[in-house]
Amino acid sequence: MDKTVAIMQPYFLPYIGYWQLFNIVDEFVVYNNIKYTKKGWINRNRYLCGHESRYFTLQLENDSDSLDIRERTIAVTFSKNKILNQIRAAYQSAPCFDESYELLERIMECKDRNLFGFIFNSLSLTANHIGIKTKLTISSRIGIDHTLKSEKRVISICKALGARKYINPIGGINLYDGNEFLSNGIELNFLKTDLIEYNQNNGAFVPSLSILDVLMFNGRENIKKFLGSMMLLECS
Repeated sequence: MDKTVAIMQPYFLPYIGYWQLFNIVDEFVVYNNIKYTKKGWINRNRYLCGHESRYFTLQLENDSDSLDIRERTIAVTFSKNKILNQIRAAYQSAPCFDESYELLERIMECKDRNLFGFIFNSLSLTANHIGIKTKLTISSRIGIDHTLKSEKRVISICKALGARKYINPIGGINLYDGNEFLSNGIELNFLKTDLIEYNQNNGAFVPSLSILDVLMFNGRENIKKFLGSMMLLECS
């Protein structure tokens, strides 16, 4: 069977589409040696409070914007209890609160103040919780020229890992040239997430929230069904 690989930034408790991609490949590479970007999903995400979305955030030290993700640090003043209290107040009546909150507690127990280390641990714990068996790999540990950019870097990682197929979220469909991948012996595919809706306290559905929201209202058994609710598109 041809080996499949995906490569993503490290996101803190990301939405269901991230986990679908994680689940569908043989090896999931997480970038740690790329620049940290503000106002993205690296150190924050959204949860449901009442019937509206709000943010929970890992507060960072005020370091240089030129630093890589692996060089950023969680602030000494950051209170892990703040996130725990936010989530408890928002979801304590949810049907799967106990098991989902216990996962969050284990994630927040991590002593690592390095941003990447903390998020990587959360990805590993969450994947195990929902039954994803995919190998998880840190990008800087792969023996390639890490000064390569964009498409060339992706292709180099795939070749180093012996991958014959690379899968990317559908949002990046204009970033890559399928012919360039094919010329390197790699098939390029894109993953499109189906619309997934579920009961959120009987309010209007709020999409694309953190995986915590999905877990709170559905539990692990339904999550397994959601992981397969997507479409794989070949690059034309």
